[in-house]
Amino acid sequence: MDLLPAIDLMDGQVVRLAEGRRDAVTVYEQDPARMVRRFADEGARWVHVVDLDGAFAGAPTQTSLIESLVNAAHERGLQIQVGGGVRTRADIERLLALGVDRVVVGTLAAKEPELVEEICRANPGRLTIAIDARDGMVAVSGWTEITQISASDLATHAAAWGAGALLFTDVSRDGLEVGANADATAALQSLVEIPVIASGGVGTLAHLRELRDLDIRAAVVGRALYEGNFTLQEALSC
Repeated sequence: MDLLPAIDLMDGQVVRLAEGRRDAVTVYEQDPARMVRRFADEGARWVHVVDLDGAFAGAPTQTSLIESLVNAAHERGLQIQVGGGVRTRADIERLLALGVDRVVVGTLAAKEPELVEEICRANPGRLTIAIDARDGMVAVSGWTEITQISASDLATHAAAWGAGALLFTDVSRDGLEVGANADATAALQSLVEIPVIASGGVGTLAHLRELRDLDIRAAVVGRALYEGNFTLQEALSC
C-alpha cells in the first residue's frame, strides 16, 4: 500500500483541521518545504498537498508556495498531488503548468462533470478526483454542501473519464484519528480499476493494517504523523 503524507496549508503554514472546520485548526510547521524534504528522506513516493485557504475561498490562493513545494518535491524525487479550491479549467491548467503531477478536483467534478471529463481526457492520469462524502453522498465547497450525487456514481464516472486516481474521504472521520472508513473505501475500489486513496481518520498502525488487509492501494496520512503516533518509516513497513 502506498502512503501519501499530507501537507495542509493555511496562511502559509502546515496545519490540520478537525472535520474540516476552520475554527478547529492546529499548526504543526511554519516551513512547508521542510516537511516535503522530511517526508522524502523518510521514504515517501508521493506527497499530498491541500490549499485550505483555497478550499474555503473557492480558488487557489497559495500558488507561489505550491510552486516552491513542487520544486522541493521534484528535487527529492517525490511526486506531488495538489488540491484545494480548484473550481475552474484555469485553476487546473495553472497547477499543471507549475509541474503538479496530479491535480485534485472535487467540487468541480460534482458540479461540472462534462468539463472535468474533457480535462481528464486531455490530460490522462493527471487528475485525482476527490470524493468527499458524508453518509455516502458527495460533499462539496469545503464540505459545506451535501449534494444528491452518490460517491459510487462519481467514482465510476471519474474512472471512465481517465482520472489517475480517486481520493475518498469520509468527512465525519477526517482528522479525528478514529480510522478511515475502510469498508466504504474498499467498496469503491471494487467498482474501479484506478487506485482509490483512503483519506481521513488514520490514527494508528492498526488502521493502516485494516486498509492493507482489504487490498486498499493507497492512503493519506496526516495528523497521526504530526502527533507522533507513528513514523512514516513504521507506517511504510507495517
